[in-house]
Amino acid sequence: MRLEAETGTVFHSWQQSRFRVALIYPNTYHHGMSNLGFLTVYHLLNQRNDCLCERFFLPDKEELAQPGCSLVSLESGRPLSDFDLLAFSISFENDYLNLPTILNLAGIPMMSADRDPSWPLILFGGVCAFINPEPLADIVDLVAIGEAEPLLSGLIDLLLERSLDRDDCLQKMAQLPGIYVPRFYHPIYAHTGEITQVDVEAGAPARVARQFLADLDQSASRSFVQTSDTEFGTMALTEISRGCSRGCRFCAAGFVYLPPRERSLDNLIEQVEVGLCQRERIGLVAAAVSDYSEIENLQKGIMERDGQISMSSLRLDALTPAEVAIINQAGHRSVAIAPEAGSQRLRDFINKGISEEQILAAVQLLADGGIKNLKLYFIIGFPEEQQSDIDAIVDLTEKIAVIWREAGRIRGQLGNLTLSVNPFIPKPFTPFQWAGMEPGTSLKKKIRRLQAAISHIPNTRMNNESIRSAILQTFLSRADRRIGPLLPRLTAGDNLKQLCKKSGLSLDFYVTRERGADEVFPWDILDQGVKKGYLWHEYQRALQQKLTSPCTPDCQRCGVCGEGTCHC
Repeated sequence: MRLEAETGTVFHSWQQSRFRVALIYPNTYHHGMSNLGFLTVYHLLNQRNDCLCERFFLPDKEELAQPGCSLVSLESGRPLSDFDLLAFSISFENDYLNLPTILNLAGIPMMSADRDPSWPLILFGGVCAFINPEPLADIVDLVAIGEAEPLLSGLIDLLLERSLDRDDCLQKMAQLPGIYVPRFYHPIYAHTGEITQVDVEAGAPARVARQFLADLDQSASRSFVQTSDTEFGTMALTEISRGCSRGCRFCAAGFVYLPPRERSLDNLIEQVEVGLCQRERIGLVAAAVSDYSEIENLQKGIMERDGQISMSSLRLDALTPAEVAIINQAGHRSVAIAPEAGSQRLRDFINKGISEEQILAAVQLLADGGIKNLKLYFIIGFPEEQQSDIDAIVDLTEKIAVIWREAGRIRGQLGNLTLSVNPFIPKPFTPFQWAGMEPGTSLKKKIRRLQAAISHIPNTRMNNESIRSAILQTFLSRADRRIGPLLPRLTAGDNLKQLCKKSGLSLDFYVTRERGADEVFPWDILDQGVKKGYLWHEYQRALQQKLTSPCTPDCQRCGVCGEGTCHC
């Protein structure tokens, strides 16, 4: 039934395809078909005449509860074991917990050491793969470090060499740019748990360099398959840029997708015209849509073709009355913005680069533009956070609420404010990768304090991510390969802290511990292009309350676009 609701699906003959890839999204169909990266990989593989790609998704809870639940491909109903390569596309660390379920349904041993050459190779890709692949290092055979466009062709070409046995194939794979083969890397641990060094077998690079597509015009990224059974089913998604120049110090995506790159206006108009054949609304996707240099001309081009516009993200200091009018015209009654912190001190600490005046001005623009409901994203638990910073969230919300209520009175209909408050998670490849997560007990106190204060502001409510879920995400995003065997028990619902203790590991070691300046990280095996010294330099600038300006096309300070000039 899902296939009948889809348009744009590419089918190849199973018999005529020389190589067959199972593309697996370790969450439900509804979530997977909202992921542009997943759809782009599916399209790229099926463009090849020698390759067939079919999709697998995690069955929903109702299906999993049924006796004899099985896992088969969406296209032909074949099991995972029929494919040559199992490619997991993972964007969220907490989805690691779905891997044991998927492999168990397929009857495939989870640990790579338990699989003989008769089993398909397992590949780990997606943004989690090139932030920190080590939690899955003893589970998968291959890891794709970087973006799919420059990686897939060489990978599939090599896998098509049927004369190679499994060991020879993996040896050659390790020599491909951007392909990490974990079995050739052997971390050595100190008695205190830290990695002292990594022994690398001959033929494998000391570090695996992330690959990225320099010219986005070379390969489209859009909703190649349209389906109504997804959060964005009413629109055709189109990626307009990749990477972000802003340098927010907590944001992994802001560093692992450097350098910032844009698609040309002509390229995007071509994609828009294709999308409008399927949907009336175009969803513009980017880290910060408002930062696109041709945003007004792109919006004009869509409207001239009688299309509607939806934007995935708004930058507070780049918001204009024209953009608000477009949002309103598209029928959006709710908009989300991200002050991230309530105080200017903390916004400068994270290098957010916006002032309270800019926040309130953007809110006023949205209120005057007829937007009814507003969502505000805040993060708590940043390093150096004080109680005054928590109180500042309440103060800022009260000021925003005054603007929102006044606008509601003028139009005769009060709107709602919603605060989304989530804990800070120190991510790899950010300046805050040395910091620890704030302990759960103190985070819960801050949440309760905020909830009590926000409850007194009319037409305002607050929701927050589960502290338990945030701790799990921190654990999975910062861990090493020793935690892989724990995943089946975590999937079964075992207590994380107790499970670590039983396994001779410490939850605090991974989650709340401040890491040493010269510590070897599990993810240091990867070369993102951004120099580790630059990230440390940015961490020190944060502690000194110093802002760093956004990167520019000729900037070379971090190392991605040159040797780096940060004097680290």
